[in-house]
Parts: sequence; structure tokens; C-alpha cells
Amino acid sequence: SDIDALCACKILQALFHCDQIQYTLVPVTGWQDLGTAFLEHKEQFRYFVLINCGANVDLLEMLQPDDDSIFFICDTHRPVDVVNVYNDTQIKLLIKQDDDLGVPSYDDIFRDDDDEEGDDSGNESDEGSEPSGKRRRFDEYLVLLILSTMTKLMLMFHLFHRREILFDYEQYEYHGTSVSKRIFLCRWAVIGLTDQWVHDKITHMKYVTDIATMQRHVSRHNHRNEDEENSLSIDCMRISFEYDLRLTLYQHWSLYESICNSCYTSCSFKLWTLNGQKKLQEFLADMGLPLKQVRQKFNSMDLSIKENLRDVIEESSNKFGMKDIRIQTFGVHFGFKNRFLASDMVHAAAALLESAEKDESNSDNFIKALEALSRSNLERLHSGIDLAKKKLMAIQQTVASCICTNLILSQGPFLYCYLMEGTPDVKLFSKPMALTLLCKYLLKAFVHSTRNKRCKLLPLIMAAPKDVEKGTVIVVGIPPESETSDKKNFFGRAFEKAAESTNSRTLHDHFDTSSKFIYNLCSVLNSLICSFREVSLFYGH
Repeated sequence: SDIDALCACKILQALFHCDQIQYTLVPVTGWQDLGTAFLEHKEQFRYFVLINCGANVDLLEMLQPDDDSIFFICDTHRPVDVVNVYNDTQIKLLIKQDDDLGVPSYDDIFRDDDDEEGDDSGNESDEGSEPSGKRRRFDEYLVLLILSTMTKLMLMFHLFHRREILFDYEQYEYHGTSVSKRIFLCRWAVIGLTDQWVHDKITHMKYVTDIATMQRHVSRHNHRNEDEENSLSIDCMRISFEYDLRLTLYQHWSLYESICNSCYTSCSFKLWTLNGQKKLQEFLADMGLPLKQVRQKFNSMDLSIKENLRDVIEESSNKFGMKDIRIQTFGVHFGFKNRFLASDMVHAAAALLESAEKDESNSDNFIKALEALSRSNLERLHSGIDLAKKKLMAIQQTVASCICTNLILSQGPFLYCYLMEGTPDVKLFSKPMALTLLCKYLLKAFVHSTRNKRCKLLPLIMAAPKDVEKGTVIVVGIPPESETSDKKNFFGRAFEKAAESTNSRTLHDHFDTSSKFIYNLCSVLNSLICSFREVSLFYGH
């Protein structure tokens, strides 16, 4: 389902290999796949490990397993279903102790009303203990009636209170600590954490905190290998902590193409406008780099230019208002020739995982993406990088087209954009990761380009055709663009309520609840507009 899960899978494979443990690996893309896979394997296995899936639903209710089946769930999706939290017999949640889940107390959710019923029956049994007349019997009946009414009122209050608590707990979707970082094997944990940053799943503060933890582990490991006795061959893999540029795939592209297709620089310059193109030329001139050098592949650039390129770019970026052009990250080195940033590997694996090539199943794509994370298959990694470049160019071109043709519409409480059938590369955006990345890129670009202050504070819903013959569209909703955003997403619950109120057919098959397949899009959108207006939902930050 995502690159963090792929990295955790690689870590578990390595650990199982070391301990000679046999296992079966089954890739799943959604809840239907998960249910089918469990039915096929439940007779053969007792223990099931679920990576980045299963935490945010009542798993036992969904799968109906035998009593002896045990599930180990390592999942970043939040909130965790309360039944999974309080069922420690069959459900084993692999969660860090310092992860604050904010789970309601057991008594507030699972209240036992036997005591109240017992009190009632006790009162009824005392009814004939003493002789009484009609008045006495009437008074006792009145007392019993009042007690029964109070019990029902208390039960109704508890149900209302429980519904309110669960709504507050479950209304927002967000992500916890990277699963690969939680299991931890340095190289893949670095890539898994970077996946959360690339796909904007965690806050910047959370990323910086987790990257600092990773840096300490990497530094200790590298220091151990500096001794003469433990020195590594130059051909061995080395991981280094770096402050590198926020220019996507720039070491495997030309500097010019990377600047044009990176979200940070493209939005800062507004490259979909003539003024933006002019500003880019001024930026390149300020750096003092020959245009010939900038437009050729990074590996072919003069060594003298590459040596201090990062400092030159940072200095010019500060002049043009891009003060965050550098980011804390990690680099992976295979000898002298092969160097990849963690973000390079994330983009490559994501492109392979959601490849739209014909005659390739989801399982085939999964295997290819898994191979790209192996050092022994650099050819697969490079093919993933080539696909990632095409994907990034498609995103950039689609963003420019949507803004220039005013395809982003204000629907009152939210923004909306629909990619029509026939749009270039529309098939690429029928995949959840690609559409979500496009949605985040488009909202950031729109915020940079619009003069409407109110629209800058609105969330965005984006839809693209999924299956034209069946009439299904894939819909993604994201919260407003903000540096202080807590990355919590309300759209999962909002889509469900809108579909229920309109009796629209939907297919919730993604592990992320903010992504859905919908058959009747117009009615769902109209219901969303009404719902948002009723509750005045404007995503406070």
C-alpha cells in the first residue's frame, strides 16, 4: 500500500532469513484483497503479521477468524480501532510506548449495564415481602416505574456520550511513527521515514524529530566502521546524514528539469506563468551557472561546479525567498559511482508500485518495487527512477493545465477539481498515491497563485476516472495547505456520511479512509457541501 510498508517488509524478510523462519508473503492493495488473502491462508497459518493495514478497523469483526488466530499489527494509520486496542488476546498492536493514541477509557466505551438491571430485579423481588394495600402497591409501582425510567435515561445518556466520544476520537485520520522505523533496520528505516515526508503524512516537526533519532543510530554505526579492524570495503553500502537540496531526483536528472518538476521550486517560482519562467531565468543567472551545464545530466556537469553546487543554490534561493531549499535527509552510497538520496528511492519505488504498464498485475508491481529496494538490483532502481521522472513531469503538466484553465472550483466550504476522461496521463492518476501527490501539489500551487484569501484556507477534493465502463471515479480529499498543519484529515468520515445520506454506492477499499471509489459523485458532493455548512467545518489550525 505504500513505501514505508515495503521497507518494513524488507526488514522482516531479513530477520526471518537470519532466523531461518518460513513465511508466506502476500501483497494486498485494499480491504477486499486482505479479506481474500485471509480466507485463502487461514487454514494453513495461525500467526498473521499485518504491515500498514488493519489497525483502523475492527479486524475480528471484518475477518471473522478462529479463536486461535493471532494478528500482529504494525500500522501507522490512526486512529486505531478501539476494539483492537482493548482486545489483547488475538490482536497484538506493535506500537511505540511514546506514541500517544488518545484512546478513550474502557469504561467510557464498553460499559456493562448488568448492575442496573440487577438493581431493578432486586426491587421487583422485594415487592411482596410485606403485606400492603392498594395504596402501598401503587406507591411501589410508581417507585419501580421511576427507577426503570431513570435506568433507561442513564442508558440513553451513556449511548449518547459514547457516540460523542467515539466521534471525537475517530473523526480525523492521521499517521503515526513509520513502521520501518519502529521495526528498525537502518537503511530501510531511513527510506520508510522519508516516504512519510515525501507524501506529506507527518508534520515537519515529527520528521525532524524522527530524523534526529535516525542520525544518532547512523553516526554510531559509521563510527564503528571507521576502525581499521572493522573498516569496510569501498564497494560496501554506506549511509550518511546530509543537508541536501529539495530538488527531486536532481542527481539523476538535469538540474533544470529537477527545478521545473520539483513542487517546492515550481510553486515558489509559479512556473506555469510567463513571469515564473522569467523568474527562473533570473535565478539561474544569479547562480552564475552556464545554461549548458544546467540543462545537461547532473553526472555530466563539470566537477568544479558540482563541488560547491549546494552552497551556490542555497545562496541564490535565499535571495528569491526560498529559505528552506535544504532539508535533513540521508544518502546511500554503493562504491564511488552509485549515490542515491532516500527520497530518490521513495520516488522510484512508488513509481514502480503504481506502474500503469499493460499486462502488469498489482503483485508484479509489488515485486518490482521490492526489488528496487535491494542493493543487488540497481537496474530495477534505475528503471524506477525513469518512471518517477515521467510521473513528476505528468504531475507538473497537469498542475499547470488545471490552474491555467481554472479547473479548480470553489464549492463553498471546499475546493474541487475533476480530471476529465481524455486528460493527458489521466490513467496514471487513477492510482491513490499518484492522485494524492497530485492533489497536494495542486493545492500548494493554487495557494501560491490565487489572490482570494478565503480560498487559501480551504481543503481540496480531487477526483479522476477509475473505470469508465463501470462509471466509477476515485476521490481524494486533503486538508488546507498550511505550514502549521497537524496533517489530520476529516474527509474519510465526511465521505462516509455523505454517501450514507444520499444512498450513493461507494467502495471503501483503500487503507487510507480519505480515498474512495464513488459511483454517484454529484450527489455525494452536494451532500458534502450541506454537511460542511451545517457544522461550519473550516479546519482550525
